[in-house]
Amino acid sequence: MNDADNVLLSVRAEARQLVAPDYAVLDGLLEHTAGSKAEAVGSITASLDRLTADLAALGGVPFGEATGRRPLTWSAYSSATREESYHDKETGRLERTGQVTATVALQVTVRDLDTLDDLGGVLAARPGLNVHGVMWHVDWDNPAWPQVRAAAIGAAFGKARDYAAALGATLRQVEHIADAGLLGADTAPHVVAGRALSARAGQSGTPALNPVPQELIATIEARFRTTEVSLPGT
Repeated sequence: MNDADNVLLSVRAEARQLVAPDYAVLDGLLEHTAGSKAEAVGSITASLDRLTADLAALGGVPFGEATGRRPLTWSAYSSATREESYHDKETGRLERTGQVTATVALQVTVRDLDTLDDLGGVLAARPGLNVHGVMWHVDWDNPAWPQVRAAAIGAAFGKARDYAAALGATLRQVEHIADAGLLGADTAPHVVAGRALSARAGQSGTPALNPVPQELIATIEARFRTTEVSLPGT
């Protein structure tokens, strides 16, 4: 059979699967205000020391290259101070209050999800700490990824078979299997090959640490050759 006697079918297929998250990342900010910069810095340093001691009691360690997948890690990755001011309605100018605020940005990553209740209690009990975001994640090597990718390939075969049957043909061979967008020019909206959706806390304070199922998405493109197709009237 000559390639001119058959049809090249190109399809895009997708598969989705809900899985439990592998870990959570909490973003927070420690903040203390005092009458001088030295006092504010000293106060927030002491507060950070107490917080990290509480995290250590839960098995937490500082985040680093060798601790990336430990059950509980933390990172105080930036600090700053600022003079407090307010807008004077009479003069229209910003006026200083004489107070200084010190802040430390903190990120806590927890993989042992059984400790979430204890971790939430530690964070809620720490004055001056505002946890403003919680993101749930799935690892790139989660065992569910091969399953959802295989399901996407199966969906592509099913779609191609439907098209071939409508032409009075059957699938003969696979030409290509690729992540979406890799089979040449594509004017369709970009679709990632696989991703994990995340949930973020919507308000300040210490949100409830309830694991949110994550949706894994695998999108592929495939090309197939069919058996000979006879057009109507020929």
